Amino acid sequence: MSIPSACVNLGGIELDTPVLAASGPFGHGREFEVLLDFNSLGGIIAKGVSLEPWPGNPPPRIAETASGLLNAVGLHNPGLNKFIEDDLPLLRELGPKIIVNIIGKNVKDYASVAAGLNGIEGISGLEINVSCPNLKAGGLSFGTDPDLTYCVVAAVRRETALPLLVKLTPNVNDIVSVAIAAEEAGADVISLINTLSGMIIDIEKKKPFLGNRFGGLSGPAIMPVALKMVWQVSEAVQVPVLGMGGITSASDAIQFILAGARAVAVGSGLFYDPDLPAKITGGILAYMSKHKVTSLSELEGLAHTGGDKVEV
Repeated sequence: MSIPSACVNLGGIELDTPVLAASGPFGHGREFEVLLDFNSLGGIIAKGVSLEPWPGNPPPRIAETASGLLNAVGLHNPGLNKFIEDDLPLLRELGPKIIVNIIGKNVKDYASVAAGLNGIEGISGLEINVSCPNLKAGGLSFGTDPDLTYCVVAAVRRETALPLLVKLTPNVNDIVSVAIAAEEAGADVISLINTLSGMIIDIEKKKPFLGNRFGGLSGPAIMPVALKMVWQVSEAVQVPVLGMGGITSASDAIQFILAGARAVAVGSGLFYDPDLPAKITGGILAYMSKHKVTSLSELEGLAHTGGDKVEV
């Protein structure tokens, strides 16, 4: 039998492994430079980049919860020009494919960031974060409305030929309709899920713990929610799905692939175990060998058919 291969094509981006570093916890790579075997990553999704610098939210910004992490960093970043000058050179040196998460306060901002990154050496794709607040709609995020999602993705699509991933928020009534809108507007990959909205209260100070009151919940607690949404979206769209949300083991990652994801991204789990990507990739390859599978395409979405094709 042939040796199993972990290589995948994610919307036109060739990856050596199906495990990526999710946007956010990984920063722009500098934080993990001496902690991580970068050969274990297929790609790095850089922290959100906006047209102008964003200061983020007031502290405290991060709090632990039961089986999770609550953050209200507020998309703090130095802006497009500083990212290109200071952060991109290091990302290029690390080795994995680079996908840049882009953010904006309006549709024009998103398009301008995409235009500014188009054609720059070393960038393999863009991930559009539609969870940003739309200031013209009273702070409601772009990703809560299919029409707004379509507008953002279409505007970015007009500015770049790079593969586009669209990162969806789970804080919606119907994530499938949003995913379909993103695909129709030109998305090459649907990336899901972003964090769930939540909060905690400091009972001694009798006030919300986070400076922004509300934050985004990530970590193992949200894994079943993310898995369900990957399942739903993968049935509804033709483009590949990048699954994320609480992945902390090879077993988690394999569940996402069986549910319909082509690749997975690891986020807050990197905080307590920088070796997670290597462990997950190794576990996936071991699973493939055990079940006599040579290509991940044989596993993608297999749970929808009852798993009949896998030998046990």
